[in-house]
Amino acid sequence: MEHIKIYRYTAKLNNIDLFYLDTKTEKPVILCLHGKWGRGETWCDFMEHYGKQYRIIAPDLRGHGLSGKPVAKYTSQEMAEDMVELLHFLNIKSAIVIGHSMGGRVAGYLAAHYPETIKAAAILDISARGPATPSLLPPEEIPCVDPFTKDWPLPFSSLAEATDFIREKTDSEYWCRQFMSDLTEAKDGYQLMHSPQAMSANTAYDTGWFDLLPKIQCPVLLIRAKNSMWLPEDDFKKMGSLIPNCCAYEFSETDHYVYLANTKKFYECMNKLLNIADEVSTIAC
Repeated sequence: MEHIKIYRYTAKLNNIDLFYLDTKTEKPVILCLHGKWGRGETWCDFMEHYGKQYRIIAPDLRGHGLSGKPVAKYTSQEMAEDMVELLHFLNIKSAIVIGHSMGGRVAGYLAAHYPETIKAAAILDISARGPATPSLLPPEEIPCVDPFTKDWPLPFSSLAEATDFIREKTDSEYWCRQFMSDLTEAKDGYQLMHSPQAMSANTAYDTGWFDLLPKIQCPVLLIRAKNSMWLPEDDFKKMGSLIPNCCAYEFSETDHYVYLANTKKFYECMNKLLNIADEVSTIAC
């Protein structure tokens, strides 16, 4: 079986260096955005599946993986602006965007605010609800502590220790994979690559974005995992009703990683979105 070649680059943008994976083909572009604590690496199966039909780009978002980690607010707006700048850097005029969890918020922001750039969007298992008021503190005063991993015994002394601990702390194979891909080895052991300040700030400055949904004019695929804590049923229905051109699906699997837990069903749904996006592009031409 012929594998899709994946290239690894760093784009030196105006405000940040962004690491990204790229299939680097002359095809329509899909931009893949990972969730909190994640990396572009999580989209490798997706890249393999669609790599012959599309050019697929999967960055490490700011604060994550091998990308820059400045002291900042880490809002969806900041991350979306990074993505627009990355597309401009690569001379890409338009793309389909797919975002999981935190990346889904960024995808929604991109679709609402950059309609000339985003021709279709997939938002995976994330609610548009947010806290009533974000933090008023400046970014440099946000605690540099990741609430989820602050009590982990870092650095891990061995890969085996890291694997055992992460398996115990995460509730699925896919959560475990995410944190394993976030590990990096140093002289004192295995550390996590994401920025604690980024994780803390992303939560502190989080806001709701139901108001953006009616502004999204491109086709949207919205997917929820069954019994999802990340996208409760009421929010799922509200989002589906507010997005003008939305296909909404609830998967029978309960895993937050809807694009990995049932790839057959997920790719069926994605194919529908991609077909609609192709039809829209043809009409536009």
